[in-house]
Amino acid sequence: MTTPGPDRSALLGEFYRDLHRHPELATHEHRTAARIVAQLADPAVEVTVGVGGTGVVAVLRNGPGPVVMLRADMDGLPVAEATGLDYASTAYGRDPQGNDVPIMHACGHDMHVACLVGAVWELSASRASWAGTVVAVFQPAEEIAAGARLMVDDGLFERFPRPDVILGQHVAPLPPGVVGYVPGIAMANADLLVVRLFGRGGHGSRPESTVDPIVMAAAVVMRLQGVVARELLPSEPAVLTVGYIHSGVKATVIPDMAELGLSLRTFSEESRDRALAAIRRIVSAEAAASGADREAEVELTHRVPALLNDEAVVSRTVERFADALGRDRVIAMEPVTASDDFGTLGRVSGAPAFYWFFGGPATRGGPAVGIDQAAPSNHAPDFAPVIESTLGTGVTCLVTAAREWLGTPAEPDLPDVAALAGRYA
Repeated sequence: MTTPGPDRSALLGEFYRDLHRHPELATHEHRTAARIVAQLADPAVEVTVGVGGTGVVAVLRNGPGPVVMLRADMDGLPVAEATGLDYASTAYGRDPQGNDVPIMHACGHDMHVACLVGAVWELSASRASWAGTVVAVFQPAEEIAAGARLMVDDGLFERFPRPDVILGQHVAPLPPGVVGYVPGIAMANADLLVVRLFGRGGHGSRPESTVDPIVMAAAVVMRLQGVVARELLPSEPAVLTVGYIHSGVKATVIPDMAELGLSLRTFSEESRDRALAAIRRIVSAEAAASGADREAEVELTHRVPALLNDEAVVSRTVERFADALGRDRVIAMEPVTASDDFGTLGRVSGAPAFYWFFGGPATRGGPAVGIDQAAPSNHAPDFAPVIESTLGTGVTCLVTAAREWLGTPAEPDLPDVAALAGRYA
């Protein structure tokens, strides 16, 4: 393992840049996993690869005491990078439909991995100050809402020490150095759906002899815009997005099928059920109205539960963040309509969990502390965290949170958390 020392900030920065240059799509994170393993080649760290496919689990044991699980996700997105950085990705890969697509770490998962590696370095080097076990989980396939379940089904909580608390974080459009938290429900339920509309193909010059699935798809898209606005309670936030439409290959040919990809975000089971029922009703009705010969299909491909932060864990951990970063840099936030399968880990294990947000993207003159609406958002082609300060905040938060929940040896060598925060600045 790279020994923590005065140059570890530079080493971690280079590791981050390497990950950013070489993103990989969900379930294909083979190089990323190998790079993680190389950084954790320490006799004190037990590393297991291939958990849930490409996942990596690193266990750092330090005598009897609590078990703290730290999680980072690893996968990139099918986005063409437009940051102009000298370490920008030019990678391509194949998506589940077999298409060659550009790949980018447009959601900060490379930053999450680098921060967790840095936290393991710090915790390994400071074992005199804590007791217990750290389980570092590098999870694949978050972007398709599958990786947490894949690792759970592969024995995450049976093969490795079962956690007393689970901690994680996500880089967000907050200014660098700022941490945001949400007690209780922090992120939404996510339901990902594929809709298939079946028409009757033919020549583009003779539409009367066809049933055009593209027109059908257009009608479905427009009708779906009324689900949140007119069928769900105004007091409960929800988002329904059509992320893609695939149909046809030639201008003179009316195809026989159109496929749509949908993303639904809700905060209550009632809103979730009502929205799903409305989607199925609208799709079926539009197919019938178009005279389709075959029933449309609505396939629910992935379900992610709302992410629930344990309020007691949040309260206690946030106090330590304030000690490390300054109270004015730790802010309460409203729940966000994005989703993350981190919540699966807490629900399956029964352990209390806390997932927070930390600043990273360069701001464009936005607020000094709160959400910067002008900053590049997650999934945008120009999303690019400021490396040093973002790494500093992320490593500090993970180490500070872990130490709060780990045990204390009889004669602890307690760290200066403010000095830790400054080490990566």
